[in-house]
Amino acid sequence: MEYKETNPCTALAPYIHSFWELKGDDHDRQWERNFPDGCPGLVLNVGDSCSTDNGTVVMDFGKTYVVGAMTSFKDSFIDGDTHLFGVCLKPGVFYNFYNYTSQNELANKTVQLEKPHSFELDKFLKSPVYYLNAFFTDRLQNRNGLLQSIMDDIHQSNGQISIKKLAERKAISIRQLERKFRTHIGITPKEYANIVRFQHALTLIKNSDKKRSLLDIAFACGYYDHAHLTNEIKRNTGLSPSQF
Repeated sequence: MEYKETNPCTALAPYIHSFWELKGDDHDRQWERNFPDGCPGLVLNVGDSCSTDNGTVVMDFGKTYVVGAMTSFKDSFIDGDTHLFGVCLKPGVFYNFYNYTSQNELANKTVQLEKPHSFELDKFLKSPVYYLNAFFTDRLQNRNGLLQSIMDDIHQSNGQISIKKLAERKAISIRQLERKFRTHIGITPKEYANIVRFQHALTLIKNSDKKRSLLDIAFACGYYDHAHLTNEIKRNTGLSPSQF
């Protein structure tokens, strides 16, 4: 399997993590797993039909799909005829480019876009990166500054800040905060903070030496104990810490 990422143009960098391309090869015939990161995305299939969402959705050739924020792992089947292009949006920016549905309706789903919102296949294939930069630059609208400030606070705390404290800091009620997150990100602020904390824990596990115990990492990330972290890893990845 070949996977590569390309950075968007400077004007889109605050909104888009990357453009990516995935191509299967003759040796591929397996389920590929993605972990939740709070990011929505878009996928264009330029290969054979591809099963995703743990086998419940089939992405067809030439169609564009929106992928909502995930709260658990998702498997896609990759073989030699798989060829996908994707856009990894940053959390909370879907409304900077689209304004037709609430993100909570897309959470944990892969949904085919209607033609007016889809990529134009012929133009895309001539120059994918150029096309994507132009497509999103033309659609760019004002950003939600308050929501971005709240997400920044969550990331700075590695997901360990309380939602009550966030609401008080921004002079907003918890109910209003939850409504904004569901609308613009698709999940609650608590779910988003849990994903940030989980991702931080995975980074520590990947980069730690053998001397650092899982219990030490659990405490560093604000989990109650070793078992709490283990359960979060299993829920988000489907794997035990040793398998991961």
